[in-house]
Amino acid sequence: MSSIRLELDDAGIMHFIFDKSASKVNLLDHSFIDDYVTTVNKLKQMTFTGVILRSAKTSFFAGGDITELSHSAEQGIEESFQLLSSLKDAMRWLETCGKPVVACINGAALGSGWELALACHYRIALVKNVLLGLPEVTLGLIPGVGGVVRMTRLLGLQAAMPYLLKGKQFDSEEGFKLGLINQTATSNVQMMAQATNWILSQQHPVSQDFDIKGYQLPGGNVSDPNVVSMIVQAPATLKKKTQGNLPAPEAILSVMIESTYVDVETALRLETRYFVSIIRGQVAKNMINTFWHQHNEIKAGASRPLALPVKKFSKVGVLGAGMMGAGIAYALASHGITVILKDISLEKAVFAKSYTASILANCKLDDEEKCAILQRITPSKESADLIGCDMVIEAVFEDRKVKYQAITEILTTVGAELIMASNTSTLPISSLATASTKPENFIGLHFFSPVDKMPLVEIIKGDKTSSATLAAAYDLVIQIGKVPIVVNDSRGFFTSRVFFTYVSEGMRLLSEGIPAEVIENAAIQAGLPVGPLAITDEVSLSLIDNVRNQARLDFKAEGKVLLDNPADAVLDKLLALKRRGKLAGAGFYDYNGQGHKQLWTGLVDVFPTQENWDIDTIKDRLLFVQSLEALRAYEEGVVTSTRDANIGSILGLGFPAWTGGVLQFVDHYGADDFKQRAEQLCEQFGPQFTPVAILSEW
Repeated sequence: MSSIRLELDDAGIMHFIFDKSASKVNLLDHSFIDDYVTTVNKLKQMTFTGVILRSAKTSFFAGGDITELSHSAEQGIEESFQLLSSLKDAMRWLETCGKPVVACINGAALGSGWELALACHYRIALVKNVLLGLPEVTLGLIPGVGGVVRMTRLLGLQAAMPYLLKGKQFDSEEGFKLGLINQTATSNVQMMAQATNWILSQQHPVSQDFDIKGYQLPGGNVSDPNVVSMIVQAPATLKKKTQGNLPAPEAILSVMIESTYVDVETALRLETRYFVSIIRGQVAKNMINTFWHQHNEIKAGASRPLALPVKKFSKVGVLGAGMMGAGIAYALASHGITVILKDISLEKAVFAKSYTASILANCKLDDEEKCAILQRITPSKESADLIGCDMVIEAVFEDRKVKYQAITEILTTVGAELIMASNTSTLPISSLATASTKPENFIGLHFFSPVDKMPLVEIIKGDKTSSATLAAAYDLVIQIGKVPIVVNDSRGFFTSRVFFTYVSEGMRLLSEGIPAEVIENAAIQAGLPVGPLAITDEVSLSLIDNVRNQARLDFKAEGKVLLDNPADAVLDKLLALKRRGKLAGAGFYDYNGQGHKQLWTGLVDVFPTQENWDIDTIKDRLLFVQSLEALRAYEEGVVTSTRDANIGSILGLGFPAWTGGVLQFVDHYGADDFKQRAEQLCEQFGPQFTPVAILSEW
């Protein structure tokens, strides 16, 4: 059955209707391409006044079937090139046939869906619930169905950059302001009427603006001095941002610039060549695996006990009105959940509510919706106010005694039947759960700071956490628009455990005489967003010291000894100098109080530098130390899927996106080569690089 059907209306307008069978959405795959080409060939033999492209689904077009497209490209370059070319040729015929062609966009039009709309002369979209754009670059790909060529010609080089190089998505309102959406409508009926009226009003053959003789590229043609200057500078600017680790943005920029020198047909062929090359590359494979396959598995509930019904939360308590508690309260309230924000100080709880107000001040929401979100948060200092909550999330100071006392107080008042979650980042959940007479109702929910920006939540199962509690926690995370990963209980869990190897290795490198600026730049060049010394300052050296001291006490209680490493001496020296991190105004960096920072010049006196270093080796050390710790966590059963490890490392820790995550990096490198390199690093720099036994089975 064809995924496209044709219907001719009384006005002689041909309705080109996307309706992929046995699917909730329209997707571009091999069969759709065949159907599109076949349908256009039929149109060539028919008489019609104009064409309306529309969807029979609740959305317009979801984009490409990445799995099939990547598999197809892997099978054969020539076949993939011809397949995409046949689609683009058919789209180009429709675009140049002289008849008016309108896209009626009733929902999301992303990726190839937006590209299909761009090949129309006129675009009408519903005012609400429409998301548009070309997010391919976030999967390590480039738009392959004319998106780069047409967006560049419609917007101009500079204006198109954020939508192509960053994959920025936008709504109907923004699309209208850009001139990419010609009209908006409040209903499908109105949209059809608008499309019909526009088609019938056209008296002459219709074409795209860029097909008209004398067309000028918006913002200036390539011969314009300002455009020439931008073209010269753009590659260097992009290289600085990607550090050369992400081929897709560089390919997109190449297509953008090169396509302006040639005709549309040649430009489309250029785009196809780049697309096929990029999709076959290892970086694209890494990113598709993690950001497409594994991310979709998480959204589908892969780590959730599936037999249990989905729980809908309406009221949640947050215990502790510090920065984390305030952030969690905002995340809940902004997704329709009533929040009781409880602290021992009512004034502090009220102040924490103002944090939500400050976030909302910069949000693109109407005043009524902002007011509704604020009204969902009730500050309180009374434990009894938490009665009736579906869950309480504890977010008090990261100290076992403080947390234990706070949890005990709440459960005594509310009752142990309540689902209690702790936002601890390192303390074992099973030990905290002893505060409850029903530890099966206790779970860890590790949010990341700042909560309003960080998408990840690490769900930690205690030894006795029930499946029902796990399922409920997973449901809450999904309900508030976050990405959940599930791990088993352990000191540091998964993300904190991997994180501390990164900051520790940074300090170890400093102790070895590697200049601080070299360490930080090596991290950036490897694709990490922040250097290990800078992120240590952000977290605070005092907090890292507290975690270290708690770990020592825990090890002692277990009859073990926490081995020192050179990073400990670095930490101790900075703390002795009262350089505790960013909030203290001094750490590895100096801070001027206005957001500016620079590496502390005194570091070279405390840690004399040497010149015998290699930047690639430093990059390897910073990446390998994290992947090896992730492998240990996987081997020990702390994290039980490569999916959760990869997503957790990128969304929670900033592990480079080009790698696909800490465990995908092993696949990227090749298990045997990874093991060999780890052995070399272990011999040179220490036991933190000891290869993990599981590598032999990888």
